[in-house]
Amino acid sequence: MNNQSASNSFVRLSNINVANHVERKGNFCYLSWPFAVSELRKADPLASWAVVRFNGLPYLATETGYYVEVAVTVEGVTLSQVHPVLDARNKPISSPTAFDVNTSIQRCLVKAIALHGLGLSVYAGEDLANLDQPVVKEKPAPRQAAKPTPLRQVQTTIDAQQQANIKSLIAETGADLNRLLDYFSVESLAQIQANQYERVIRSLQNKKAA
Repeated sequence: MNNQSASNSFVRLSNINVANHVERKGNFCYLSWPFAVSELRKADPLASWAVVRFNGLPYLATETGYYVEVAVTVEGVTLSQVHPVLDARNKPISSPTAFDVNTSIQRCLVKAIALHGLGLSVYAGEDLANLDQPVVKEKPAPRQAAKPTPLRQVQTTIDAQQQANIKSLIAETGADLNRLLDYFSVESLAQIQANQYERVIRSLQNKKAA
C-alpha cells in the first residue's frame, strides 16, 4: 500500500474484511453494528457520530413514513445517512414503537459508517431508489407447451341404436337380459363394448334360429 492509500481513510476502511460479521435476516444482509463501531474506532479513535434530531425527536414523521438520520465523522469528514423505520420484512411501519426507532437508528449508523468505506460492499447490490429492498431479477415467462392435437374420438361402447337392436332381439327371442349382462360382465347394455356388439347379435340370432 502506497503512502497515499495509507492516508486515505476510505481505502483503509473499505479493505477491512467484514465477511464473518454479516448477519442474514430473510433475504437481507446486515453488518453487525457493534463490529462496525469497533472497527471504526480502531481505524480512527476520534471518530464520532450523532443522531440527527427533528424538533427534539430522534425521528421524522412524514406522509410516507418515519425516518431517522445518523451523521458519522471520520478524520474530519462528516457524512450522514437517512434510513426509513421498517419492520422485519423491510416494510415501512405506520406507527413505530421506541424499539422500532432504535433498531432503525442502529441500522442507519452502520450505513453511515459504510459511507466512509467500512462494509460498503455489503450494500453494493441494493436498489438506490429503495435502499432496503433486494434487487429481484424478473424471471422470463415459462414457455407454454404446445397444445396437443386432439385425438379423434373413438367409440368404445355401443350406441343407442345398437342398444335398441339388442333389446328388439331380446324381445323376439325371449332371452334373459340379466343373464346376457352377466355373461358380458356389465350392468347395462350401455356398458357393452363396441367390439362385442356383433357377438351379442350373433348369440341372440342363433337363439332365435333355434
